[in-house]
Amino acid sequence: MDSPAPRKIIHVDMDAFYASVEQRDDPSLRGLPIAVGGGGPRGVVATCSYEARTFGVRSAMPGARARRLCPDLLFVKPRFEVYRAVSVQIREIFARFTDMIQPLSLDEAYLDVTVNKPGIASATQVAQEIRRMIRAETGLTASAGVSYNKLIAKLASDQNKPDGICVVRPAEGAAFIAAMPVRRIHGVGPVTARRMQALGIETGADLRARDLPFLQAHFGSAADFYYRAARGEDDRPVRERQSRKSVSVEDTFFDDLTDRDALVTELDRISASLWTRIEKAQAWGRTVVLKVKFADFRIITRSRSFASPVRSAEQLAQAGRELLLAQLPLPLGARLLGLGVHNLEGDDESEGDAQLALAL
Repeated sequence: MDSPAPRKIIHVDMDAFYASVEQRDDPSLRGLPIAVGGGGPRGVVATCSYEARTFGVRSAMPGARARRLCPDLLFVKPRFEVYRAVSVQIREIFARFTDMIQPLSLDEAYLDVTVNKPGIASATQVAQEIRRMIRAETGLTASAGVSYNKLIAKLASDQNKPDGICVVRPAEGAAFIAAMPVRRIHGVGPVTARRMQALGIETGADLRARDLPFLQAHFGSAADFYYRAARGEDDRPVRERQSRKSVSVEDTFFDDLTDRDALVTELDRISASLWTRIEKAQAWGRTVVLKVKFADFRIITRSRSFASPVRSAEQLAQAGRELLLAQLPLPLGARLLGLGVHNLEGDDESEGDAQLALAL
């Protein structure tokens, strides 16, 4: 039997979305390094302009550190109602081409255009039309990756940012992954990337050179994903909007943590990353959940529920700290810490993946 024709997948990612909206609406901010988020002692950068990125400022970075890197950085208060409205405009453009849309957040989505409404044979042409319409109707730019699966399409959308497009055809997928640093492969977190580096795996080509038993010995259940990713393989379909049950962030440590200050510092960092994710997805929850994995791999979870959804980074961080401090001293060192919010409001309207993992 003939193998099925490859899918045609587009990953569209708006360029510095929140910051670009602010610069569009306030001409005095154009060309300046700006950060959308909080600039106070516990503030977090939700996103920043490309002018700020040249100084090393990044999303989820504490505001104090961002100011040290870029003393002229201007902080702008988020206007999520505006970002949501623009996001609706963008998704209406997507819907002119396909109903197979998987939003990941307000500013990015996968589209399956294998069969599309205008009947355009070229996925590249579809992506160009979408980018043209976004610019014409919103005044903003978007980058796009076009490929035969979600893994490569997402990597490709980041290849020529900002305002760029990258097309990776089926015959080019394996070579595209081979040249990619493993730390950029979606699904390889920072801790896993360091573990791979210690094993001499720095590129997709290095990863492909390791057989499946080797990867299973070092990476357990994630080995099959890494093995197939290194070959440019990904069979995941584009899913239409799904109900989100929770949002969480977790991190695995090189050395087990026992010191109180070290544990609180790591949890505060995780909380800041989680808050950025919550704001980006507009996923507000009433229950804060702490996860601790000990050195013996035993896992405990502790939670605290509120009468209404958590609405500030400070409330989230404080709830997480209180849950952690109630467990001290730990019986064993902590191998992993995680923090999440559950019992989300408007679950039926939420979208995207349920978890942002800093490391696998």
